Amino acid sequence: MKILIVEDEYQLLESMKAYFAEAGTICETASNYAMASEKIALYDYDCILLDLGLPDGEGLDLVRKIRSLKKKDGILIISARHSLDDKLNGLDLGADDYLVKPFHLSELKARVTAIVRRKNFDGTNEILFNELTVDLSSMKTAVNKIPVVLTKKEYDLLIYFLSNKGKVVSKNAMAEHLWGDEMDIADDFDFIYTHVKNLRKKLVEAGALDYLKSVYGIGYKFG
Repeated sequence: MKILIVEDEYQLLESMKAYFAEAGTICETASNYAMASEKIALYDYDCILLDLGLPDGEGLDLVRKIRSLKKKDGILIISARHSLDDKLNGLDLGADDYLVKPFHLSELKARVTAIVRRKNFDGTNEILFNELTVDLSSMKTAVNKIPVVLTKKEYDLLIYFLSNKGKVVSKNAMAEHLWGDEMDIADDFDFIYTHVKNLRKKLVEAGALDYLKSVYGIGYKFG
């Protein structure tokens, strides 16, 4: 999972980042409107955690921008504004949820997980694809009910493929999803090939069909 945290309060920003990163989530941050706007235009996220009161702009305008760009990123507004009008306005503009400050980080994570689940997997905790089963709550994978042990990157890659099954995904998009925009993406993608190769091997050896197909010069297709 990859998220963008837009928050100008430094301590809160760092605590949220540390909390999500500890669980293996790719966390990118923006402390003002301009930085957030640039990242939103350049990258895709599973969920954007968005403060409304930014020093150089209004967070609701970012909600408008995200939806005007036809992006499917989940949006969770986190704000000290607690009036019903503020909540309804944010949701009407296209936010998926609204969380009032202060909040517990565990609740924040639960809200983000719920948004991503709704967006990508119709709200289910379990992804079923033929003989493959992925339990999103426990992060466990099985083939014909036989457990398959995956690394964190392999698991994230499988989830990414399942949420884009039938589509061709570029190596660049895969690298960005797994490492975020802070990674210096090299001209060759040997590291991507290695993760795909290992994931494919583990699934096939466990009895799954080979759903991963290489698309020459572009990337991969799952399904």
